[in-house]
Amino acid sequence: MKKILGLPKNVVVLGLVSLFMDFSSEMIFSLIPVFLNDVLHASKISIGLIEGVAESTASMLRVFSGWLSDKFGKRKSIIFWGYAVSVFSRPILATASSWIDVLIYRVTDRLGKGVRNPPRDAIIADSTETGMLGRSFGFHRSMDTMGAVMGPALTFIILGPFGGKIQWVFWISMIPGILALLCVALFVKDVKRSTSAVRPTISFKNLDKDFKLFLIVILIFTLGKTSEAFLVLRAQELGVAIATIPLLYLTCNLFSAVFSIPAGIMADRFGKKRTILTSYLMFSLVFIGFAVAKDHTHAWLLFIAYGLFVAVNEGVQRAYVATLIRPEVMATGYGVYHTVVGLSVLPSSIIGGALWQHFGSPALFYYGAVMSLFSSILFILFISTTPRLPSK
Repeated sequence: MKKILGLPKNVVVLGLVSLFMDFSSEMIFSLIPVFLNDVLHASKISIGLIEGVAESTASMLRVFSGWLSDKFGKRKSIIFWGYAVSVFSRPILATASSWIDVLIYRVTDRLGKGVRNPPRDAIIADSTETGMLGRSFGFHRSMDTMGAVMGPALTFIILGPFGGKIQWVFWISMIPGILALLCVALFVKDVKRSTSAVRPTISFKNLDKDFKLFLIVILIFTLGKTSEAFLVLRAQELGVAIATIPLLYLTCNLFSAVFSIPAGIMADRFGKKRTILTSYLMFSLVFIGFAVAKDHTHAWLLFIAYGLFVAVNEGVQRAYVATLIRPEVMATGYGVYHTVVGLSVLPSSIIGGALWQHFGSPALFYYGAVMSLFSSILFILFISTTPRLPSK
């Protein structure tokens, strides 16, 4: 397969797709909690409910999307329509007059993400040699996060000339999303894979033991990894001005983008399990920091630290999953992985919102730190020393 910058063409193009799409989505993500809290006057529990329901509803499609991709050997068309749903749902948010409207938008947007993520991760794995998985997923995560840097930067610029009207940002955010769709349509190519006697089915029977055990670890960790919307609200509580929140989020994403590729290379060289375990311990320390923070300076430092956690965790975790799934059920396996993550978000977000509303924000962050430490222990106990690598 043709390579660009030493990486498969599909990996580079999908990196650009994620850059444009995250440019689009991150223009608005940091504003949604503020929009709900300050404009629509939604409660903390409602905010948590919106994020949880959106992610969990989308999860219902992730396994089916992955299975469909494996069954017909088609990834590109499913990826395209997943992105299209997210892009063209944006007017629902731009015209929202209640938190129910925001819920409808978030569910629709997450459905699009649920459809596209398993085949997208699978085509990256299909296109990459086993020894470069960490680098490929690290590159993808870096490009994804660079978009998440550019989005808040443009948001900060827009809010001034348009007098702080958040809805203008929601409309303008569709432009980079449309560019992402064009990249998928014109440049992404399906990869011809070797056939297998094993037919893809939506069943845990086709998944290896190591992968099932890792899913348990992911479940526990995600139950404590409450919505990032609460990080934004905590920053506001610590004295960060609303107009500055996009810059805060930009800084977090910048650190994540810069360190994602080095984290992937480090994982390929020193071990993905070791790197994931490090990320869980980092998460615990960051959440303890959010619990004890006293002012806006602490918020800035903690968002930087959270960006470093994302760099070390997300791409490497997805690369590790590729070593636990057989090639003939790759997209189905990623569908299961994303489903477990998504379904965990609903109870996680509701628990987080309830803890904040009834006991204050520190309770939410102490809860997340404890759950991450528990996940670290499970990871050490459950995962076998040398998982079988799929042949390429």
